[in-house]
Amino acid sequence: MKMHGAGNDFVILDGRTRALGLTTPRVRHLADRRLGIGCDQLISLEPGRDGADVFMRIHNPDGSEAGACGNATRCVAALIGQETGRDRVVIRTISGDLPSILHADGTVTVDLGAPRLGWDQVPLTSAMDTLHLPLADGALADPAALSMGNPHATFFVTSIAATPVATLGPRFETDGLFPDRANIGFAEILSPERIRLRVWERGAGLTLACGSGACAALVNAARRGLTGRRAEMILDGGRLTIEWREADGHVLMTGPAEVSFTGTMTLPEALEIAA
Repeated sequence: MKMHGAGNDFVILDGRTRALGLTTPRVRHLADRRLGIGCDQLISLEPGRDGADVFMRIHNPDGSEAGACGNATRCVAALIGQETGRDRVVIRTISGDLPSILHADGTVTVDLGAPRLGWDQVPLTSAMDTLHLPLADGALADPAALSMGNPHATFFVTSIAATPVATLGPRFETDGLFPDRANIGFAEILSPERIRLRVWERGAGLTLACGSGACAALVNAARRGLTGRRAEMILDGGRLTIEWREADGHVLMTGPAEVSFTGTMTLPEALEIAA
């Protein structure tokens, strides 16, 4: 199945009843927009246990594994909700459980938990203030970092349109500050309640939307005093509402989940051999 959340698109494979036999070559092929189906991430579903409805594994197009993806979580939550007839489901990932609520208007709210703000939780290579990283390229400087299940750094810019995201994103993704690489966000504060955002995702590149990146941008903006704890995030592929809840510090993301199409595909023989 192919789904998307605000333009962030996913191939979703159901491995709950049989092994999928996914390997790095197979993931790369399926994610390739010319040779395979094409997606920002490939999602494989595994049986859920001990209170979780399903386990969601997130594969980047380069074959690496991601710890969290908010947009994919909404898509999977919508699928499980449709299967079970329930409006509350729990999606398990390698980064933890993500409770999700399905709304009558078709949107889904995901509780992504509390952001991890310590330098060793992001992680960074050495102890430093995660609110002000010593990272710069010309006039672009001073990002804030945190983990939302995967590492994020957010730069605050005066103009998204004037920022060469596609050039700076890969340069910062692999900077030595980030031992596991990082997702790099570029945020323009339009008002205390609205943020324009573009994100270069590690292992995937520039995507139309990044849910965990939107969460990171809102939290980092609020930590800097640039916004409140709730804002509308304007992404290339749509809009998300992010709230950093004061009561427990959890981050809630609300947005759409859409089915693009369903189908089957046979992998090329040469790829089977390589796998």
